[in-house]
Amino acid sequence: MNRSSSTLSDRQAIWAFVLGCLGVTVGVLLHMPMFVMAYEMGMGYELAGMPMDNSMIFGMFTIIIGIGVAAYGLMPRNIAAQLQAAGSIDIIAPEDAPLSPAHWRLLAVLVVALIIDVMKPATLGFTVPGMVSEYHISKATASLVPFGALIGTVTGSVVWGMIADIYGRKATILLSAVMFVGTSICGAMPSMNWNIAMCFMMGLAAGGMLPVTYALLAEMMPSRHRGWALVMVGGLGAAGGYFAASGFSAVLQPIFGWRILWLMNLPTGLILIFLGGFIPESAKFLIARGRHLEAETVMRAFGSVARKHVDPVPQPIVPGRAVSEDGRYTAKLMALCVAAIAWGLVNFGLMLWLPADLVAKGSSVGVASALLAASSLIAFPTIFLAALMYSRWSTKWALVVMMVVMIVGLLGVLNMELNGGSPVYPVALLIVGSNGIIAILLPYAAETFPLKVRGRATGIVAACTKGGGFLAQILSILAMVPPMQVVAGAIVAPAAVALGLVVWHGRETRGRDLRILDNHAMASGDD
Repeated sequence: MNRSSSTLSDRQAIWAFVLGCLGVTVGVLLHMPMFVMAYEMGMGYELAGMPMDNSMIFGMFTIIIGIGVAAYGLMPRNIAAQLQAAGSIDIIAPEDAPLSPAHWRLLAVLVVALIIDVMKPATLGFTVPGMVSEYHISKATASLVPFGALIGTVTGSVVWGMIADIYGRKATILLSAVMFVGTSICGAMPSMNWNIAMCFMMGLAAGGMLPVTYALLAEMMPSRHRGWALVMVGGLGAAGGYFAASGFSAVLQPIFGWRILWLMNLPTGLILIFLGGFIPESAKFLIARGRHLEAETVMRAFGSVARKHVDPVPQPIVPGRAVSEDGRYTAKLMALCVAAIAWGLVNFGLMLWLPADLVAKGSSVGVASALLAASSLIAFPTIFLAALMYSRWSTKWALVVMMVVMIVGLLGVLNMELNGGSPVYPVALLIVGSNGIIAILLPYAAETFPLKVRGRATGIVAACTKGGGFLAQILSILAMVPPMQVVAGAIVAPAAVALGLVVWHGRETRGRDLRILDNHAMASGDD
């Protein structure tokens, strides 16, 4: 009886999810006639000022309802009981477990998923010139769109983390993919205000993919392979996303205009939903839902085992110790935070401003996009080097090397702006350095701090990556963006400070058992 009820419930959930995806897709397709009509009317796929017809309004309601139905299909039942059950279970991968075909398949799927995820915000820099031209607005006004997307990304980083603990890792990725599909209508919105609102939703959908991916990998990968896997997946996803955005811009934007970059969310979101079928659910989540056979299959494929959670022996509270221990990590936290801010200034500032800067200097949108696509293509192989350095050489010095590469890239952009030349190699160095930094920074932060401050410290570092972006976009909105040579030169300063702090206060974490770190932190005041 229990098995039959579970099967029926699962079938109902699957049908709800399928119907929800279908509703969202139909809602997006209802926006396409106006896009095509603009071309047929000789407006060159420009929709500014066109009224929203009834089919578009109906399509928006269909998308909202579809997302709700899909979310209902993915929602677990008896959430409170399941969370309580999950809290008593630990799923661990043996330290020396070999990598199986399931591990490699998971790595490949998550790389593609992150490429699609990163591509969404990366397209913002390539759409600004088109928005400025179509809406007859300033760059400062157009900057409200990436600013809205950035706010959505920050919000999503918090929201999706909570959803992942309730829905599960796989379900969260699928739900964000459904939202990706829905936000493709951002490319069919006829007004700037609608673009801002829909790009906020796009950022909201994209914001949680990276932390959820890291959480899933951490639960599935054997300990000795975890470091390089996190770095490689994060780095390839970041470089691939930028390459996809610039490549699509170079090929499609000269034909269909800037809006096509957002309409691409429809096919890429559907691809992400399809790939979700190859992503395993967390065994811990499956056990909590009573799906023990599925959990055993997943654990067998990934070499994991389940054990009853044992609470640690309570440690005596020594007055004043918590404060002094937290203070010992302030310098390390400051070093990583400054590095995160510098990365945000590059990724959400300089890299978003470069396409418009190249166009303003006389390059066509297609040529500018092709140059940046070539830069990201050159950067691809170096991600494997970063993963190798992090896992086989040194975690600390791998981060230092990536910071040096980013600084050299900034100096290259500065030289290009002052003396002329192609942006390909300077931007390639920027992409290599910035992608390497973001791929290493959060795993390194998690391995640097003991359990009692790990969550807070890693969260602060993650927030600082967005902090640099907020500062950059506020400058855009206030029309205070200086010339690119000034921008590159100004970012070198915090990047150099961060480099010095990491060299001085950073420490080696490769091969160090985090449990030893936690016990050491509680037992003494030593590093």
